[in-house]
Amino acid sequence: MSLYYTQKLLYQLNRDQSLQEKFFADKESVLTDYELNEEEHAAIVTPDIGLLYILGVNGQILMHFAAMCGYAWPEYIQSMRDALDEHGNVKAGLYVTTDGKGAT
Repeated sequence: MSLYYTQKLLYQLNRDQSLQEKFFADKESVLTDYELNEEEHAAIVTPDIGLLYILGVNGQILMHFAAMCGYAWPEYIQSMRDALDEHGNVKAGLYVTTDGKGAT
Protein backbone atom coordinates (compact mmCIF):
# COMPACT_ATOMS: atom_id res chain seq x y z
CA MET A 1 0.00 0.00 0.00
CA SER A 2 1.25 3.47 -0.85
CA LEU A 3 -0.47 5.40 1.92
CA TYR A 4 2.14 8.14 1.78
CA TYR A 5 1.36 8.97 -1.86
CA THR A 6 -2.39 8.71 -1.32
CA GLN A 7 -2.21 11.20 1.54
CA LYS A 8 0.22 13.44 -0.34
CA LEU A 9 -2.17 13.63 -3.30
CA LEU A 10 -5.20 14.38 -1.13
CA TYR A 11 -3.25 16.98 0.87
CA GLN A 12 -2.19 18.74 -2.32
CA LEU A 13 -5.71 18.59 -3.72
CA ASN A 14 -7.02 20.13 -0.51
CA ARG A 15 -4.64 23.08 -0.79
CA ASP A 16 -4.27 23.78 -4.52
CA GLN A 17 -7.25 25.20 -6.41
CA SER A 18 -5.60 24.72 -9.82
CA LEU A 19 -4.84 21.07 -9.02
CA GLN A 20 -8.47 20.59 -7.96
CA GLU A 21 -9.65 22.00 -11.28
CA LYS A 22 -7.28 19.74 -13.18
CA PHE A 23 -8.41 16.75 -11.09
CA PHE A 24 -12.09 17.32 -11.82
CA ALA A 25 -11.38 17.89 -15.51
CA ASP A 26 -9.09 14.86 -15.96
CA LYS A 27 -8.45 12.72 -12.88
CA GLU A 28 -6.13 10.32 -14.65
CA SER A 29 -3.74 13.09 -15.68
CA VAL A 30 -3.33 14.04 -12.01
CA LEU A 31 -3.09 10.50 -10.67
CA THR A 32 -0.20 9.52 -12.95
CA ASP A 33 2.12 11.68 -10.82
CA TYR A 34 1.52 9.52 -7.71
CA GLU A 35 2.49 5.92 -6.94
CA LEU A 36 -0.91 4.47 -6.06
CA ASN A 37 -2.00 0.87 -6.02
CA GLU A 38 -5.22 -0.14 -7.80
CA GLU A 39 -7.35 0.00 -4.65
CA GLU A 40 -6.16 3.51 -3.74
CA HIS A 41 -6.57 4.70 -7.32
CA ALA A 42 -10.15 3.43 -7.51
CA ALA A 43 -11.05 4.86 -4.09
CA ILE A 44 -9.82 8.31 -5.12
CA VAL A 45 -11.51 8.30 -8.52
CA THR A 46 -14.88 7.09 -7.20
CA PRO A 47 -14.50 8.79 -4.53
CA ASP A 48 -14.90 6.13 -1.85
CA ILE A 49 -14.31 8.06 1.37
CA GLY A 50 -14.98 5.02 3.54
CA LEU A 51 -12.42 2.88 1.76
CA LEU A 52 -9.84 5.67 1.94
CA TYR A 53 -10.45 5.74 5.70
CA ILE A 54 -9.97 1.96 5.90
CA LEU A 55 -6.74 2.26 3.93
CA GLY A 56 -5.46 4.62 6.62
CA VAL A 57 -5.86 8.14 5.24
CA ASN A 58 -5.62 10.70 8.03
CA GLY A 59 -9.04 12.11 8.97
CA GLN A 60 -7.85 15.72 8.79
CA ILE A 61 -6.82 15.21 5.19
CA LEU A 62 -9.78 13.01 4.34
CA MET A 63 -12.49 15.35 5.63
CA HIS A 64 -11.33 18.16 3.35
CA PHE A 65 -11.16 15.85 0.34
CA ALA A 66 -14.65 14.57 1.17
CA ALA A 67 -16.01 18.12 1.34
CA MET A 68 -14.29 18.91 -1.96
CA CYS A 69 -16.12 15.91 -3.44
CA GLY A 70 -19.49 17.11 -2.14
CA TYR A 71 -19.88 15.06 1.03
CA ALA A 72 -21.83 16.70 3.84
CA TRP A 73 -20.44 16.10 7.33
CA PRO A 74 -23.01 13.41 8.28
CA GLU A 75 -22.30 11.56 5.00
CA TYR A 76 -18.56 11.71 5.69
CA ILE A 77 -18.97 10.19 9.17
CA GLN A 78 -21.44 7.56 7.95
CA SER A 79 -19.18 6.53 5.07
CA MET A 80 -16.46 5.66 7.58
CA ARG A 81 -18.87 3.70 9.76
CA ASP A 82 -20.22 1.83 6.75
CA ALA A 83 -16.71 1.02 5.58
CA LEU A 84 -15.85 -0.53 8.93
CA ASP A 85 -18.87 -2.82 8.52
CA GLU A 86 -17.99 -3.63 4.91
CA HIS A 87 -14.18 -3.88 5.01
CA GLY A 88 -13.31 -4.45 8.66
CA ASN A 89 -10.57 -2.69 10.56
CA VAL A 90 -8.54 0.30 9.44
CA LYS A 91 -5.43 -1.23 7.88
CA ALA A 92 -2.73 1.40 8.45
CA GLY A 93 -1.94 4.87 9.65
CA LEU A 94 -3.00 6.81 12.70
CA TYR A 95 -6.46 5.23 12.93
CA VAL A 96 -5.42 1.58 12.61
CA THR A 97 -7.91 -0.57 14.52
CA THR A 98 -8.16 -4.10 15.76
CA ASP A 99 -11.64 -4.03 17.24
CA GLY A 100 -13.71 -3.25 14.13
CA LYS A 101 -14.99 0.00 15.58
CA GLY A 102 -12.51 2.57 14.32
CA ALA A 103 -12.10 6.12 15.52
CA THR A 104 -15.47 7.53 14.39
